[in-house]
Amino acid sequence: MPPQRSSRHKTIALKRIPELKPFLDHVVEKVEVTSYIDHDPVLFLHAYDDPADKQIAGFFAALMAWGRRDIVIAKVSELMERMEHRPASFISSFSEADQEALDGFRHRTFTAGDVGSLIRVLQKILHDFGSFEAFWKDVYTQALSTGRDLMAVFHERFLAFHTGAERTRKHIASSDKNSSCKRLWLYLRWTVRTNSPVDTGLFTFMSPSELMIPLDVHVARHARRLGLLGRKQNDWKAVVELTGKLRLLDPLDPAKYDYALFGLGIDDIKVPEEIIINKRIP
Repeated sequence: MPPQRSSRHKTIALKRIPELKPFLDHVVEKVEVTSYIDHDPVLFLHAYDDPADKQIAGFFAALMAWGRRDIVIAKVSELMERMEHRPASFISSFSEADQEALDGFRHRTFTAGDVGSLIRVLQKILHDFGSFEAFWKDVYTQALSTGRDLMAVFHERFLAFHTGAERTRKHIASSDKNSSCKRLWLYLRWTVRTNSPVDTGLFTFMSPSELMIPLDVHVARHARRLGLLGRKQNDWKAVVELTGKLRLLDPLDPAKYDYALFGLGIDDIKVPEEIIINKRIP
């Protein structure tokens, strides 16, 4: 009978996690610099002066942030151009006649129809709440009062405004469905973290200490190599596991280590052999 494969990767002992801090902090300092902005979709939060434009442009950038970053930037740039680089105003005044400006747009599974549906949702939110941040704050307050995960409540509340095609709903993730919610947590990292040369601190309704890690394949792979993540699936349970470990390194700002784990995948940074727990993971 062949040996059974383990359902989890090996993980570092909790008491040894602080040993990783000097190396990971060094990587954060190297990666989280102003020049990072020009090569990452976060640039759309820096491209506008009006906070309302920042919030909307950043949201679309986050929702479309999968695949090569240069392609994501090019496609979000195209979308902003179609919105005449006034995304908040474009959405507030959007009518059926304006759908023509979106015709032909596509990014992976995003279609012009999906963008139009999301715009109609955002239009209702801006009308009812005054700003996208005010909506997030209301969602956050409800999540706290009910003890539910933030992204489960956001999914429910955001899509309550949705009346378009069913296929559009898949672009808004939910932790209730065990999704990692990577793009939504990426958006909150961009907007909630303060004292950063990259992230904006635009939203003030929650603390950076409450952020969860935006788990993409690069972050997950390097977290497993270092023994910070034992779970093999890139899902919500993995996000909870990894973020809990990162809070042992910095309880006030665990999401900053997104720069370290992502940076190991995009920069030529050599990981000391002695801190690699799972050496078979490339």
